[in-house]
Amino acid sequence: MPAKPEQPPAPVPPEVDRWNWGAFLLNWIWGIGNNTFIALLALVPFVNLVMVFVLGAKGSAWAWRNKSWESVAHFKRVQRNWAIAGVVVWLAVIGLFAALYFSIAAAFKSSDVYQQALAKLNANAEATRLLGVPIETGFPMGSIRVSGPSGEAQLSIPVHGNRGKGTLYLEATKEMGKWRFDHIQLEIEGREERIDLDPSTSSKDRRGTGREARHTAPDASPPSALAARRTPPTPPRRTPPDSTLRNS
Repeated sequence: MPAKPEQPPAPVPPEVDRWNWGAFLLNWIWGIGNNTFIALLALVPFVNLVMVFVLGAKGSAWAWRNKSWESVAHFKRVQRNWAIAGVVVWLAVIGLFAALYFSIAAAFKSSDVYQQALAKLNANAEATRLLGVPIETGFPMGSIRVSGPSGEAQLSIPVHGNRGKGTLYLEATKEMGKWRFDHIQLEIEGREERIDLDPSTSSKDRRGTGREARHTAPDASPPSALAARRTPPTPPRRTPPDSTLRNS
């Protein structure tokens, strides 16, 4: 019996062959629900960057041919529901990331080390003169690690006022429940030299350098000088009195 010739695919009604938002937004999930398994290519890295647009353009035609539909109205109603679901899912994802972003920012800004750093910034006359008041802050970057009464922090905080903007850099250590700034400096845009907001940290560094130099100075002496200092002096020899003087 001769084989039956393959029939051409059913024509796609013009009112169906349109951009499919459900396929674009939900790609491979939409593909499983509409028997269009080519949509699984959206799971392949780099290919998915192109595939989402292909699904948006060709998805309606593929879904019409790959699944049975009662009518054009039925098809359009189902695809409209997929589009609504896609919008809801993406709004939920965006809302989740926004909530995560603001919660992290709030945690940084409510920390003690952050508040103490801003207090030092606002108390510095040169910083307020160059930035202008009030000084506002952006999203801080870095890390704060706390374990009981101990911890450490490294932050960079964007700051700006009505005269200029810059970045506040700080490194701090928490010991016995109190934060101590190791370095805290303000970098203003257009100005090469940074403003040290805690001069005591610089003086500590200088004192530490001086102590280190004093401790290492004896090692720079020549070996002969060290040996001379370490060798005790020889006591003078006592000469016995002359016997002739004793006889007299």
